[in-house]
Amino acid sequence: MRGLFKALLLAAAVSTFGSGCSNDETSGGGSNGDKVTLTLFSTVTNEKDQETLKNVIKKFEQENPNIDIKENLPANEYEGMLRVKMAANDMPDLFDTHGWAINRYGEYVEDLSDMNWVKDLDPALNQILKDESGKLYAYPLNQAKDGLTYNETLLEEYGIEPPKTFDEFMTALETIKKKGKGKVTPLWFAGSDKGAFGQYFDQFATPLLITDDKNNFQKELLDGSFDWSNYTYLPEKLLEMQDKGLLNEDVLTAQNQQITDLMAQNKIGFIVGGGMLGPSVEELNPKVKLGVIPMPVIHEGDEPSWIGGERHTLAVWKDSKMKEEAKKFIEFISHPDLVKEIAEGTSLPAGLTNTEAENYYSDFYEKYKDVKVEPYFDRIYLPSGMWDPMGASGQELLSGTMSPKQVSKKMGEEYKRLLEQK
Repeated sequence: MRGLFKALLLAAAVSTFGSGCSNDETSGGGSNGDKVTLTLFSTVTNEKDQETLKNVIKKFEQENPNIDIKENLPANEYEGMLRVKMAANDMPDLFDTHGWAINRYGEYVEDLSDMNWVKDLDPALNQILKDESGKLYAYPLNQAKDGLTYNETLLEEYGIEPPKTFDEFMTALETIKKKGKGKVTPLWFAGSDKGAFGQYFDQFATPLLITDDKNNFQKELLDGSFDWSNYTYLPEKLLEMQDKGLLNEDVLTAQNQQITDLMAQNKIGFIVGGGMLGPSVEELNPKVKLGVIPMPVIHEGDEPSWIGGERHTLAVWKDSKMKEEAKKFIEFISHPDLVKEIAEGTSLPAGLTNTEAENYYSDFYEKYKDVKVEPYFDRIYLPSGMWDPMGASGQELLSGTMSPKQVSKKMGEEYKRLLEQK
């Protein structure tokens, strides 16, 4: 069966990617006469991010006329495409590891630790992009610092301080409900996408289960012995929010494309994550200002943390025939002026420390510059495949088909099942 499965994946790879390659090129890069072609796959999705990436590619090609970079930006299809290409051992010359540099793509990437820019790598990314041996798995185009995004204009109007604890967060939501008089949603979810609830559980799992010394379950999560009753607090709180009317009434049908308009109309107080939302809201309504804060603590005495690490990266395929050309592109974009251009163009902190980049949230990142960045919970502590059941359990909880304890029980069952498949 395994042989048949591999053959099917190889056939799929030929079918999926063969039509995009000319006779002189391969999906892993190639040359046409004296001109070298590199393939580059990235997860950048919004138009401004894509424009930023294409601009730096164009600048590189102008300075290196013998190298042509063919970018592929397949959005939601990215992960499926890369899985097929991994099975076929036919990876792009340059590709985005989107949070899985070590755990998923590690065996396919070239070690970049000998490159000139490594001395400028933000230390916050070390645990995400490096292993114990010192191997460096990818170049960070930018980095994620996820927490809670909030309507700063609204909070100032209502006299609410950005919360530092979960209890303060709940109080802030209840104050927004009271003062908003039904016109403002305290905490908004695009719940038609189960990923919205996955984000809630994933980001709050870190202060619940990792960062507090007295409630640290890293060892148990990594060795498979974790008692999932310790997770029940999160679905309990989510259900409490719904019962108190702190979530949008259409929480299970709301869609992502609604969020910018609603935030620009002062109809949302908080969202989980959403760090890139600010510039889009500003374009619609410059009077509405957004802010970001690290994750509120759950246990007394703990310290707030950002959730994140790598956002967009570029790794070099270790079997690429164009490794030197691929590394040349990475070296090119590691120049301070281009590091700045990419960070500001994507409204995210830079991955290198060799420049000062200004973006929509710069003041907030500076204010909380000493706050530790913790990696995304699922990328470190959960087996691959847990994101879907984690998000789906939120939908089932709020639709009334699961209780908080059943959510934890289901998570435990999926956790065990997926661990056994590894």
